[in-house]
Amino acid sequence: MKPLPYNPDSVIVTKEMCDHNGHMNVNYYYQLFDSTYTSFYIDELGFDEAYMERGFSTFTLEDSIRYLKEFRLNDVVYPSFQLYKANKKLLHFIGILQNKDNEVAAIFETVLGHIDLNKRKIVNFSDQMIENLLKVSSEQRKISELPFEVKLHIKDIDE
Repeated sequence: MKPLPYNPDSVIVTKEMCDHNGHMNVNYYYQLFDSTYTSFYIDELGFDEAYMERGFSTFTLEDSIRYLKEFRLNDVVYPSFQLYKANKKLLHFIGILQNKDNEVAAIFETVLGHIDLNKRKIVNFSDQMIENLLKVSSEQRKISELPFEVKLHIKDIDE
């Protein structure tokens, strides 16, 4: 499979990442997904420190990870991501971890809610922010084909 549109650096599985079964522990799958899409989230989508200082952020509402193939010590992991969908209040990211043969070893999905940090409640994105998120999502979906079923769903913007 071709990587998804956002491709951070590859990661090498270390001894610390491995469990008693000799493969990468499930905690590190989540950690890899979470840590490697952060620069896309902050730098390209605009959820930086200034955004938080204005009183907004996102909270994770739901995650799903599917484990398809194992990673073992010294294997190279190739993460990639896309903003799959956005609506007025929610974001849906999809990530994959691939092995050296471009096989999908894990699929990650997460839904994030847009939060007003003062109220601690989900609120709408600004018009400018949702316009940018919809543009990024649309562009990334055009260049990326998913050969697997999407498990999590959020409503379309006009629903």
